Amino acid sequence: MDARPIGVFDSGVGGLTVVSQMRRMLPGESIVYFGDLARLPYGSKSKQSIIQFSHQIMRFLLGQDVKAVIIACGTASSNSLEEMRASYSIPIMGVVEPGAHAAANKTRNKRIGVIGTEATVSSGAYGQLLAGLDPEIQVFSKACPLFVPLVEEGWFDDGVTREVIHRYLIPLKEEGVDTLILGCTHYPLLRGLIQEEMGEQVTLVDPSQEAALLMKSFLISHQRLAENAEGSVRFYASDSTEKFQRLAEVILDSPMMPVKRIAIENY
Repeated sequence: MDARPIGVFDSGVGGLTVVSQMRRMLPGESIVYFGDLARLPYGSKSKQSIIQFSHQIMRFLLGQDVKAVIIACGTASSNSLEEMRASYSIPIMGVVEPGAHAAANKTRNKRIGVIGTEATVSSGAYGQLLAGLDPEIQVFSKACPLFVPLVEEGWFDDGVTREVIHRYLIPLKEEGVDTLILGCTHYPLLRGLIQEEMGEQVTLVDPSQEAALLMKSFLISHQRLAENAEGSVRFYASDSTEKFQRLAEVILDSPMMPVKRIAIENY
C-alpha cells in the first residue's frame, strides 16, 4: 500500500475531467493537481516549449512526493510523455495511449476520428499508436483550437459553441467515422454537444476516463492503492483565478479548496 498522492497536470481546467474520474474510481486516493493557467493554451505552443513546461511541472510534483503522475493534457501527452518517462523514475501515464487502445477496441468500421489541439494533431501521436494496434484502421484528424477557450469560458451549452462544433466536425462526419476520440481533456466537457452533432451511431472515446482506469489497474496490480477511506485533493496553478475555481467546482460537482499559486517558471 502507498498513501502518497497522485500528481495530475494540465494546461487549465481540462485535466479536472481526469480528476473527476479518479475521484469516482479511486475515492481513497489523494491527488495533487497543477493547472498551468499562465501559459494556457498549450495547443499553439512549440514541442520544445511543451517539453520545458512539462519538466518544470514534473519537478514541482516530485517535490510534493507523488507516487505516480498522469499527464492529463492531450497536447503534453502527445509531445512530452516519452521525454518525461526517460527523465524521471516514477510511473508516468498520459491520456493518448489509453484513448487509442479504447478506440481501437470500439471501432466497427475501422474509421476513427481524432479531435484535438493543433499541437496534438500535428504530432501524429494517435495515428502512430492506432497504426501499431491495427494497420487497417484509418485515422481522420481535425484540430479544434477554439474548443479550449470556449471551455475555459464555461460556455458548455452556448449557441456560439454549437456553431463552432458544427463547423469543425463536418469533415469527420463526411468521412464516415464510427468512433471519435476526444483528444483533449477539455473536450469531454462538450461531450453532449459533440455527440448531438455526430449522431448516436458514433462512439465517443473519452481518454480522461481511460487514463483513470489505467491508473486504477496499475495501482491494484502493483499493490500501491492508498488505504484512506477518502482521499484529499490539493490544487495548484501558475495563475490562480476565480474563473478556474468556479469551473473546477462545476466539473468536480463539489466545493474545492482555494487554489495556491506557484511560480512554476522557477522549477
